[in-house]
Amino acid sequence: MKPTPSARLTSTADGHDLIVTRSFRAPIGDVWASVTEPERTALWFGPWEGDAAPGRTVRVRMAYEEGEAWTEVRIDACEPPRRLAVSTSDDAGDWHMELRLSESAGTTELQLVHHLTTTKGIGEIGPGWEYYLDMLVASRDGTRAPSFDDYYPAQQAHFESLADQQPL
Repeated sequence: MKPTPSARLTSTADGHDLIVTRSFRAPIGDVWASVTEPERTALWFGPWEGDAAPGRTVRVRMAYEEGEAWTEVRIDACEPPRRLAVSTSDDAGDWHMELRLSESAGTTELQLVHHLTTTKGIGEIGPGWEYYLDMLVASRDGTRAPSFDDYYPAQQAHFESLADQQPL
């Protein structure tokens, strides 16, 4: 079964927010651990190393990217177990992202928010975040990891259409 994109794109004062959401039948603290502890992030995104704290930079190995490159990630805000804001600056550009978590009735919702100044490249960015969050789901459920080929280029047109629907 091919994955269905779930993201939405909203306009902001500075551009757009790409918001990708997943829900987990788990306490918020457990989901927080999945997105912040290096041995758990290694299962779905990649391990990280360094002295993590707001204003500091850690190194993250992009374990599921070609070449498994290390990249520097600045921690802009960390409010356990509800919000983690990070930024990167490399050849791919300047990226500002947040993870927002909330819990209700035994279910934790995780929102990955990618703050975009332009929608250029959203056809590549969106499928990547859908893939990584499904990797997180698989790592938590103990199920088979998804194949990136089911996300890109398969979902590219969907994400480009989201950008086309935004006001200029």
